[in-house]
Amino acid sequence: MIKLSTQPDFFLSKEYKRLLKEIKAKVLSSQLKAAVAVNRELIRLYWEIGSTVYQKQKSEGWGSKTIEKLAKDLKFTFPRMKGFSRTNICYMVQFAKEYPDHEFVQQLVGQIPWGHNILIMQRVNNKDEKLWYVSQTIENGWSRSVLETWIESNLYQRQGKAVTNFKKTLSAPQSDLAEQTIKDPYCFDFLMLRKKFDEKELEDGLIEHIQKFLLELGAGFAFVGRQYQLSISSKDFFIDLLFYHLKLRCFVVVELKAKEFTPRDAGQMNFYLSTIDDLLRQPGDNPTIGLLLCKTKDKVIAEYALRDINKPIGISEYQTKIIESLPENLKGSLPTIAELEKELESEG
Repeated sequence: MIKLSTQPDFFLSKEYKRLLKEIKAKVLSSQLKAAVAVNRELIRLYWEIGSTVYQKQKSEGWGSKTIEKLAKDLKFTFPRMKGFSRTNICYMVQFAKEYPDHEFVQQLVGQIPWGHNILIMQRVNNKDEKLWYVSQTIENGWSRSVLETWIESNLYQRQGKAVTNFKKTLSAPQSDLAEQTIKDPYCFDFLMLRKKFDEKELEDGLIEHIQKFLLELGAGFAFVGRQYQLSISSKDFFIDLLFYHLKLRCFVVVELKAKEFTPRDAGQMNFYLSTIDDLLRQPGDNPTIGLLLCKTKDKVIAEYALRDINKPIGISEYQTKIIESLPENLKGSLPTIAELEKELESEG
């Protein structure tokens, strides 16, 4: 006698989907571990080749002709393997010279792809800065193009450089994480604005290029809305830009200023933060953070303005591309800023 299952098909379907999801996760995890292991082994090989050649250069005076011959012989011996060009062997030697500690290589720089290592060696001179970009690449999973963008925009010098009162208004380690989240200045070179632009133009441009804007803000920012309305005592107030930060676990209010920072801006931001904390902040959320993006700022005035404010606020400058003003009789006959940007993007 055949015993029939008493479980309905939809139950089996749910169980199967759960099983499939679990197996997929295991496969993906295994693939990731395998890729990391392969990369680490490749970096180890390149370091050992570079170290060996470097020692020969020092002890026996090996020159470029010897490296060229070595490259040809390795390619002949291992025809299916890539990476044995003369240029790449020179990179291996440079790699071994810059990171002489084998264990250190395995623990840190061995975690990022060879192309990333080459980019950092080529573009960054300071050792501490090199290691910072390596660590940030590991932490954030930057692609090579994203890493290149951050190096070109000098992120190392900008990260954590804003004027803030975070250490006084936030508890550790939240204050340290918030400090490192804010930059100064912000680089909005994807915008082309008039020399005398206003805040609406700046806001419109950032929203139009929201993907690039979010990239410059950094990992963790989730866009909530623009001109976010707050109704208080029958009056309406509008926040320029509102975000939620997934790592900081808090709302972030961004106010845009097309002028130099004034202490009045800090007072306005303090009001917005108090309101957001009362109306939007949920149990488990950290205190709302404010970011004032100003055309320019005086650091001393900014520090005084934040001294006695008990809400966490950061003050940063920003940089954009500026288009000189045109005579009135030419404005109607020339393309708009949006049209120029579109044309430049299509050519790029």
